[in-house]
Amino acid sequence: MVMKTVSTCNPPANCRLCDRLKAFRLDIKKDHPDWFNAPVPSFGNNDAEVLIVGLAPGITGANRTGRPFTGDYAGDLLYATLLKFGLASGTYLARPDDGLELPGAMITNAVRCVPPQNKPIGAEMTACRPFLKATIEQMPNLRVILALGLIAHNNTLSALDVKRAPHKFAHNSAHEITGNLTLIDSYHCSRYNTNTRRLTTQMFEDVFVHIGEKLS
Repeated sequence: MVMKTVSTCNPPANCRLCDRLKAFRLDIKKDHPDWFNAPVPSFGNNDAEVLIVGLAPGITGANRTGRPFTGDYAGDLLYATLLKFGLASGTYLARPDDGLELPGAMITNAVRCVPPQNKPIGAEMTACRPFLKATIEQMPNLRVILALGLIAHNNTLSALDVKRAPHKFAHNSAHEITGNLTLIDSYHCSRYNTNTRRLTTQMFEDVFVHIGEKLS
């Protein structure tokens, strides 16, 4: 069962909107009581021009550390790229107390709780969507949204109340949502995608070159 959502930027730590996700969090907590094991809040600067939307927390990544894309390979590539392009500052050490800052970006997920097998279901995406919508609305200077993968792409379009059909997902494609907002797609920076060479470091960096062009 999925309960009615509320439009705040981050779910409460004991969020009960999705029974399946709540139960999965509690199961993980039994074996790992020292992990974060809660909906993962967004990380970054509300005044930034760039919002990055991922799929959901990884079980040993953000679900463990409490910071998006922190503690797994996807974060290694993402934060290295953000640092290279000046959207992040400091040093990424794969833990939330490493001092890393995001002056130029905000990072969030379409679904804030870790899902079984990293696969959220439709009702869970719908329940979590108001948090994504509220995150977008709280960023007054937002100009580019980067969607990491098809699920992030589709959920972002839905959060923006934009029809999906005219905006097909394709790596490094740009979708003009309004005169001031562009949605750019990328394959997700997961270990699977990089190991299979579906996404290379150069391909991922090319996306950030594209973002820079939109911001210039």
